Amino acid sequence: MNHGRRTLLGMAMLGTMGPLFAAMPAGGGADGAGGALQRQLDAELAAIADDPACPLASLSVLALRAGQPVYEGAFGRRTIGNGLFPDRPATPATLYRIASISKLVTTLGLMRLLEAGRVDLDADVSGYLGFTLRNPHFPTQAITLRHLLVHTSSLRDDAGYFWPATTALKDVVTPAAQPMWSSLAGPGAYYTYCNLGFGIIGTIMERIAGERFDRLMTRLVLQPLGLQAGYNPAGLPKAAQDQIATIYRKRAVDSEVWAPDGPWIAQADDVGARPPVPPPGLDGYVPGTNATPFSPTGGLRIAARDLGVIMRMLMAGGVHGGQRLLQGATLERMFARHWSYDGVGGNGNPLGSILSPRGFGNAHYPDRPGLRLAPGFDAVGHLGDAYGLRSVFAMDRARGNGVVVLAGGTGTDPAATPGRETALARYEERIVAALHRRAILGLAD
Repeated sequence: MNHGRRTLLGMAMLGTMGPLFAAMPAGGGADGAGGALQRQLDAELAAIADDPACPLASLSVLALRAGQPVYEGAFGRRTIGNGLFPDRPATPATLYRIASISKLVTTLGLMRLLEAGRVDLDADVSGYLGFTLRNPHFPTQAITLRHLLVHTSSLRDDAGYFWPATTALKDVVTPAAQPMWSSLAGPGAYYTYCNLGFGIIGTIMERIAGERFDRLMTRLVLQPLGLQAGYNPAGLPKAAQDQIATIYRKRAVDSEVWAPDGPWIAQADDVGARPPVPPPGLDGYVPGTNATPFSPTGGLRIAARDLGVIMRMLMAGGVHGGQRLLQGATLERMFARHWSYDGVGGNGNPLGSILSPRGFGNAHYPDRPGLRLAPGFDAVGHLGDAYGLRSVFAMDRARGNGVVVLAGGTGTDPAATPGRETALARYEERIVAALHRRAILGLAD
């Protein structure tokens, strides 16, 4: 057994966030049914994370039942020294760059601006941006925030979705940038997942508020919830920076060739080599010109534990700590189904998880083969996939049940071991199923 496996298998349950398995039947304490289930889940998750078919650099998970945390676990190493510096274990406080779950959190900030009367979801976004945003193939059709939130704007990611702060978004999102635009369908007609859309949303939020996106999201969402999280890791307190996980794969950066027998290679947030630095070009940056350096689409650093705080607020109808962050009606609007696949490809790209019905900044995972995340788990939320990280934020709001999964990189290609009945990778499918079965349903072997 190599060093990584010894470390991994010794890392189960490094911390707590409330009574673990609190809702177990009478007699289910540490030495009863609850304790047995916890040990079974610890062992099952450790085995999944250490599976040679797809080993994980690190793993952090959380489960909620009836709105309360009942399990959290951390496995593996948030930084891997490869002999150059000390390994650091993953803990429940480890922050991850959570990829596209960031879109859901960004949407919460936008919903706060909506409640304040600062935006209209069906207005032409050109009025907010200060320049005309049009698909050159459909120049008379306005693009709205609703289109951007649901990925029906006709924008595409083909020309990129990140530019330095010194670049004005209006100079790149233009009719001349043909790869950015669909020629097949105009705004509102066709779904294609688009990261760029959320860069535009973030830029609109900046321009409306006159505040840089990372600071705006801290003020609107993260600070009211008491979270040590942010879209600019250099702006986090030193203690939080020290908890950031490096994202790894066993392959060279920007290479598609996997090397399962090789070392873990840092892909993002290489905090073992250097501390977080702010995006370049922020000196003199004017809010509202280009929010993409903060990655409203995928750049939030946050721990599974704190994602649980967000999840509990959403389950509580927008209330946290006795204070209302969002109105219940706003959340119902946000999580309603605003797009569903027509079954034939006439209204959207039918590839992979694209089939999932969509809300504003979220997706629906109904309990049906091909769409569900686990049998018996009818959920809404978002998935993430970037730089080797895979993430899951999924909740049954009606029952108060939910799971958070943050995996900090794989040693083999996850696509080589797809899920058996979901759009998840096989290891993700196993993790979600284990959390749902043992922590939420309370089922033992």
